[in-house]
Amino acid sequence: SGFPVWLKYVPGISFRTDNEPFKAAMQGFTEKIVGMMKSEELFASQGGPIILSQIENEYGPEEKEFGAAGKSYSDWAAKMAVGLDTGVPWVMCKQEDAPDPVINACNGFYCDAFTPNSPSKPTMWTEAWTGWFTEFGGTIRKRPVEDLSFAVARFVQKGGSFINYYMYHGGTNFGRTAGGPFITTSYDYDAPLDEYGLAREPKYGHLKELHRTIKLCEPALVSVDPTVTSLGSMQEAHVYRSPSGCAAFLANYNSNSHAKVVFDNEHYSLPPWSISILPDCKTVVYNTATVGVQTSQMQMWSNGASSMMWERYDEEVGSLAAAPLLTTSGLLEQLNVTRDTSDYLWYMTSVDVSPSEKFLQGGKPLSLSVQSAGHALHIFINGQLQGSASGTREDKRISYKGNVNLRAGTNKISLLSVACGLPNIGVHYETWNTGVNGPVVLHGLDEGSRDLTWQTWTYQVGLKGEQMNLNSLEGASSVEWMQGSLIAQNQMPLAWYRAYFDTPSGDEPLALDMGSMGKGQIWINGQSIGRYSLAYATGDCKDYSYTGSFRATKCQAGCGQPTQRWYHVPKSWLQPSRNLLVVFEELGGDTSKISLVKRSVSSVCADVSEFHPSIKNWQTESSGEAKPELRRSKVHLRCAPGQSISAIKFASFGTPSGTCGSFEQGECHSTKSQTVLEKCIGKQRCAVAISPDNFGGDPCPNVMKRVAVEAVCSPGT
Repeated sequence: SGFPVWLKYVPGISFRTDNEPFKAAMQGFTEKIVGMMKSEELFASQGGPIILSQIENEYGPEEKEFGAAGKSYSDWAAKMAVGLDTGVPWVMCKQEDAPDPVINACNGFYCDAFTPNSPSKPTMWTEAWTGWFTEFGGTIRKRPVEDLSFAVARFVQKGGSFINYYMYHGGTNFGRTAGGPFITTSYDYDAPLDEYGLAREPKYGHLKELHRTIKLCEPALVSVDPTVTSLGSMQEAHVYRSPSGCAAFLANYNSNSHAKVVFDNEHYSLPPWSISILPDCKTVVYNTATVGVQTSQMQMWSNGASSMMWERYDEEVGSLAAAPLLTTSGLLEQLNVTRDTSDYLWYMTSVDVSPSEKFLQGGKPLSLSVQSAGHALHIFINGQLQGSASGTREDKRISYKGNVNLRAGTNKISLLSVACGLPNIGVHYETWNTGVNGPVVLHGLDEGSRDLTWQTWTYQVGLKGEQMNLNSLEGASSVEWMQGSLIAQNQMPLAWYRAYFDTPSGDEPLALDMGSMGKGQIWINGQSIGRYSLAYATGDCKDYSYTGSFRATKCQAGCGQPTQRWYHVPKSWLQPSRNLLVVFEELGGDTSKISLVKRSVSSVCADVSEFHPSIKNWQTESSGEAKPELRRSKVHLRCAPGQSISAIKFASFGTPSGTCGSFEQGECHSTKSQTVLEKCIGKQRCAVAISPDNFGGDPCPNVMKRVAVEAVCSPGT
């Protein structure tokens, strides 16, 4: 989400409040989109697939800040939308006072405590958060599927009628579309389908089984309201009994211990922080914490050394060859000057130094302090990089102070200010500033400090390479690029690099490994892959459990690694051979180590008990009524398309322990385990029944057994 930059410059505008210029622009945009949908007959009322529309987004918290003007704006927006007569309902999320007939809906990690503002409105969860976004310099946020499925089951058991996952597939912020600022180019979001469109297991499979189970309960769910009964201090049952069927949800809200409960004279064991679903009020078909689907370990696979031949073109520091846009006294706000045509803006001025200054005779060196509103800053004196600094998403401002190397006579100070995405959330973010706002002060001269803030500054929008379109197929051939040994001095700041590569064979998604670089942007065949940064992640990557209330900071990964090392390359942007790759590097990096890699499954694991609750236990009769039929469970393994199982790294039928990648045999173990599972070798997918007969006998009678397996996936069949 976000607004176009020109909107900020409409006279008299104030964003997202009772402001005529803003409302005129918003109404024009909404009418345009609805008109396009209607002309293609896309609304359900026209026979199309769209069943729901949303106006505004999570405005409730902002409305409180705006007061009466916020309330009249949200009422206006609702009325305006309803007046467009789409024939399908409108929703507003996080908007408790949404006026009829607009439905107020819930966004969050959990929405079971949410009730709409009128009994005539359905209970809708418009954003069930599957994970969280990442920011450069931050950790990767994970959300365990055991908790996500528990949250969804909690919502359904109380009568929730609609769930939309945010994100089900997050994808990639190509070009300069990432906002925030500082949001990564990857918008993977730990979603069930990963950034590359591949299933993230076990999240994808366990949610698929959850929705198949809820579907079995549908006749009962849509005909009555639930009765809620207590099964213990932190346990309860939600039961839907109707002539068309009976469905029960047995919940254990205790995050520390299993619970043994009695329901309808039957005994059930509920894992901590979980719900068991019984589509016939008897048989457990699904438990949110009992994952029977496989776990897939992914890899970024490179077939050896990079064959790319690199050439370099050095960006000119504060080059006035490209005519300066303007010269003025004092410092200007960055977006006002660039209008977002580029992330880059040069601020240039000069300083005269007398030959008699003490620092020139071996005294203490000078230092320069620069205050900037963000987002990143590179400081050059006489064309030489002196230092760099960056803000963060939480605090975009930069306070830089560092030694600088000046000489007698005139010195040229060039500050390259870099924007890292437009703001997209917050009260009145159209008023937020970017760029060097000062003061800029030189310290350590004989006179003391010299304030440069109100000197004459010259501005240049963008890089010379951008103006020459070096990132395009035509522009890249318009200059002389350096080749061969000159490239060895690779750690140059502000350098453009280009290489050509052929598209590799195979169906796997592709990415660029940028682990050897610093910060900049990437283009392929003239299209922007996006911003890259190898900023290292800081955070709190401690062990975590799925139990207990989830927060965005709870499950962090990737501490001490670059937040984003790999950058998605869409196959549709490529031609079979001679694809142009252009990289602009701000800080300095080693292009010889950039490589094109394939994303694939390296291994798959499963850990399933012999009586795992499963939909497979159901036989649906032609009448549509589900009839339970208990069967032994199976362990299912599946590599990616174009791959097959090439080896079994671990296999045990008995009482194994551990998790994927670290399984261990338990006291009870069938010696035939390896042989039985090796029948899967050579297949893309494989299912093995978990029964003593299949493993040549029972290794430990009267003990609940499981199968744990780890299999290697390799290309080819």
